[in-house]
Amino acid sequence: MRWRWAALCAALVVILGCLALIGVRGFNYALDFTGGTVVEVTMAQPLPVDDVRDRLEKANFASPQVQSLGGGASVLVRLQPETSHAILNGAHNTQIAESIRVALSEGDAHATIASADFVGPVVGATLARDALNACIFVLIGFLIYVSIRFEWKFAVAATISTLTTVLIVAAYFSATWTEFDLTSLAGLLAAMAFAINDTIVVFDRVRENFRTTRHDPVEVVNRSINQTLGRTLITSVVYLLSCLALYLYAGGSLEGLAMGNMISAVVAGLSTTFLACPLLTMGVLTVRRQDLATKTSAAADLNKRP
Repeated sequence: MRWRWAALCAALVVILGCLALIGVRGFNYALDFTGGTVVEVTMAQPLPVDDVRDRLEKANFASPQVQSLGGGASVLVRLQPETSHAILNGAHNTQIAESIRVALSEGDAHATIASADFVGPVVGATLARDALNACIFVLIGFLIYVSIRFEWKFAVAATISTLTTVLIVAAYFSATWTEFDLTSLAGLLAAMAFAINDTIVVFDRVRENFRTTRHDPVEVVNRSINQTLGRTLITSVVYLLSCLALYLYAGGSLEGLAMGNMISAVVAGLSTTFLACPLLTMGVLTVRRQDLATKTSAAADLNKRP
């Protein structure tokens, strides 16, 4: 806790930097949000992604997005709406898919179309709006849950810490220009869930220590962090290894989800330790024993019931 003010200043710098980065650079939205055409092509012989992209560009497909599936025998081709071939009309899907098949069937290679889907701009806008609503509803749910289980000061601190974790993950997608699709959004929501879970575990220990000791808030919070630090590290490492396996072996389609989870595995513990808990010792958010008196009495009464 002696580093809490320095940690708060560092967190403010990180938050402002992430906001500036996202505001200036934005996100590389995938077809899930922008609309366009997605075609899965299966080839008789595996073909490197760069070769597939070169063949499509020679066939006048501007800036095609190519993703390898299953060791290169199958590829996923995404065409943005501004591409001349990607006319925003579902009726042209068959023609677009056939043009892609012909472009990839040069020489001895033979390609077949496994699937062809079209995402219109209206659907993309709806998905973007629903994604924003999902994040807002999850955040509101966290606020209500923490406020009921603990106290409003805990809820404010947990929300700031969780939003910081999510913001850092979002800044990664912006900085690396990684394609932001629905799986990336799932990674953000998973980061939010993991961050709030870690925070609640430490907050629960803070509440218990307030019940059983009479130390000042700084000492109570400091002891609580040290007592739960081993559990936090073990959980974060196991979670990180699981997400690393997902990143390495699940394929490119889940890359955004896996990377978002890996980043949150590292950042969530830091934000809980150096941001959420220190906030409980600062200004109006300082938690005192009397703040938990009502909930403590109610809990004790419940424990006596059969």
